[in-house]
Amino acid sequence: MKKTTKLYNLIFPIWFLLFFPPVIFITILGNYVIDSLMIMICFYVYKLKDKGFNLKIFYKKNILKVWLYGFLADFIGAGILFLIILLGDKFKVLNQVVGALSYHPFTNPIASIIIISAVFVSAGFIFLFNYKLVFEKHIKEKALRFKIAMTIAIITAPWTFFLPADWIY
Repeated sequence: MKKTTKLYNLIFPIWFLLFFPPVIFITILGNYVIDSLMIMICFYVYKLKDKGFNLKIFYKKNILKVWLYGFLADFIGAGILFLIILLGDKFKVLNQVVGALSYHPFTNPIASIIIISAVFVSAGFIFLFNYKLVFEKHIKEKALRFKIAMTIAIITAPWTFFLPADWIY
């Protein structure tokens, strides 16, 4: 019996753009702008000025860490998706699931669940990194630190994982 080769990974899905060098600079700049806006929005929404914080100092102390840890969290989620696609045949993942993960996650319920899980994993890491590593030294009030870390995690989660790659190709 002749074995056929399927090339589902020939054209990468949209979330793989995180790893693709020509657009990595756009991704880096976009994430920096979004993270900057989130730090400033959280500063005003949670009234950090009333708690003795200075926006300029707060921003300078935290933006680089929020940004880098956010990227790390996004890579963790994208890495999960990449491994599932890469190792799909080895672990008997259905071709329809791998195809949906690569091109259009909403065409297959299992692929949709996998994408949702990857976004939640990334958001969870964004929350943990910000709560435990970024803001722990600066914001002693746990409830406030929780709110800020959770807000940033929800807003900056890698929602682009949901974008169908077939919109671009």
